[in-house]
Order: sequence, then structure tokens, then C-alpha cells
Amino acid sequence: MILLDGKKISNEIKNTLKQEVMGLKSQSIEPCLAVILVGEDPASNTYVTSKAKACEQCGIKSLVYRLDANTTQSELLALINTLNYDDSVDGILVQLPLPKHINKDIILESINFSKDVDGFHPFNVGNLNLNLKGGFLPCTPLGVMKILEYYDIKLQGADVVVIGASNIVGRPMATLLLNANASVSVCHIYTKDLKAYTKNADIVVIAAGSPNLLKEDMVKEGVVVIDVGINRVDGKIIGDVDFENVSKKASYITPVPGGVGPMTIAMLLENTIKSAKNRINK
Repeated sequence: MILLDGKKISNEIKNTLKQEVMGLKSQSIEPCLAVILVGEDPASNTYVTSKAKACEQCGIKSLVYRLDANTTQSELLALINTLNYDDSVDGILVQLPLPKHINKDIILESINFSKDVDGFHPFNVGNLNLNLKGGFLPCTPLGVMKILEYYDIKLQGADVVVIGASNIVGRPMATLLLNANASVSVCHIYTKDLKAYTKNADIVVIAAGSPNLLKEDMVKEGVVVIDVGINRVDGKIIGDVDFENVSKKASYITPVPGGVGPMTIAMLLENTIKSAKNRINK
């Protein structure tokens, strides 16, 4: 069994990005990411702090807007509009989840698609689904693809099961795998017999938000397992996979933490620098 070390890969990527940032700065372009946090959700606050720290490591300018939980939708839209028209800002990220009185879809659609480094705008989603170049890909699924590429795990013709059908991970993950010529099954909360799908899969990508959902008897020998889940149980962070037992059968498996998480942030930085490079061509 080989651990898929997302932390190692992300560090290598960040070192490369640091050099790219230096090159951009020599052309008087300073990559800049604006992150907006509404409310005081502890997990969201941790993510935002991690993103700001990662930006600093690579020399990317980081703007963090911490807004009160009572911020109105109109006030949030006004801030996004200001950032949309600020030529010094390359990426805009609104940390999810948002308070219930704010419509997430309206907010995400309000971000200029050319600064949508999260890859959630309908324009970027459309590019992904049509397998067109350009635009931005969602950070977590893109990070998973980078892990698979780094370890030279073959996707063409592979039988892959994606567990979870969210717009943030599951759906774009399935599309990226399909674009790589894998045969993809998507399972979700209404799937009648999950084991019937996973038992014969070459690769399982799970993003269900359910601790230890994937058990040893649900996978075959030699399976590749990508665990996107992050759950707090008894003060510990664990994934959606029963790691201790599934790892005995897996050929490759991601740890939690230290697997997909670091790659998500690395891809966010990569997308931000990609956006900054677009300034050269304007």
C-alpha cells in the first residue's frame, strides 16, 4: 500500500508557483487573491487563515474580508462588485457556507468568471462539462486529478466510483474523470446499494461527509482510494473511509489529513496565478 502524499505534492507545486510569482513581479504584476468570510464559522475561519498563510508562502498578495454574520446580501454583492472592477485583484473567493439569509447561487454568479478561482461560476462549469480549455477548474477535484497524475495512476478505461454528488466536489470530479476517459459511476444518498458499485471499482473517490462510510468489505484488492471527507470525531479529524481496514486492501490511498486538503489550497494558488498571467495579455 502506498500513501498518496498530498502534502508533499502541494509543497512541490508551491515551490514552483513561488518562482512564477517572482517572474510576474519582475513584470510589475503582483498576483492577488481576495477572500470573503461572512460570519464566524470555526471551520471556515480555519480554512481562510490557511489560504492566507499559503498565499504568503508563495508571495501572493492576500486580501481577507471578514464580514459580520448579519451582513446583507446586497452589502456582500456590493463588495464583490467592487472587487470585480479592481484590476489589481486576480481572484475572488467567497468562503462557503454562507448564512442562511444569503442566496449562495446569486453570490457565486455575481463573481466575474475571469476571477472565479474556485471554478463555481456557470461559465467555468460549462467549460468543464464541454471539456473546453480555458476558465478555471474547481480546486478540490483538480487537486485529486493532480495526485492521480503524480503517482501515474491510469484513468483511461478505469472503472471509477465517485461517492457524493455535490456541485463543489462530486459532480465536477465525475466530469474530470469522464474527460480523462474513465468509466464513471456517481453514487449519492439515494443510491440503493452502494457496495454493488464500489466492490468492483478500480478507483473510489469519496466526498460524502460521512465518517468511515467506505468499509473494507466494499472494495476489492488493489483498489485506489481517494478520501475527500473531513469529519471531526472525538476531537480527531478523520475521513469518509475506514482507513485502518480499507488500507489493507488498497494499492494507493490518501490519508486524512494530509491527502486531498493541501492540494485544494495549492490549486487555489495555481488558479490565482493563472488569472494574474491573463493580465499580461490584456
